[in-house]
Amino acid sequence: MTISRIDVGPRMSQAVVHGNTAYLAGVVAQDAPGASIADQTRSILARIDDLLAQAGTDRSKLLTATIWITDMRYFAEMNEVWDSWIDPANPPCRACVEANLAATHFNVEIMVVAAV
Repeated sequence: MTISRIDVGPRMSQAVVHGNTAYLAGVVAQDAPGASIADQTRSILARIDDLLAQAGTDRSKLLTATIWITDMRYFAEMNEVWDSWIDPANPPCRACVEANLAATHFNVEIMVVAAV
């Protein structure tokens, strides 16, 4: 089985495809640091769409999602954006936890796994 890597950097790849599965790294809103949780979530989900497309898949094939937010007060605001983005016929398994992120200007990070 082959392994392909997308957006390879010195520390990590943004996505790795192995067999029929695409694994995305945690995505933060690089183009919206310090923005509202809704704007950061929209930015992240757009990047996830792009990475999934590069891997040959899309959000309808999501298997799992892990979401980290810096404060559960943002949970409803993040979910409003998530719910409008997710394929309602094919929702993934999902976890959402409160956590400190590596940079204080990011309030949400999302990592997904999808079938290819």
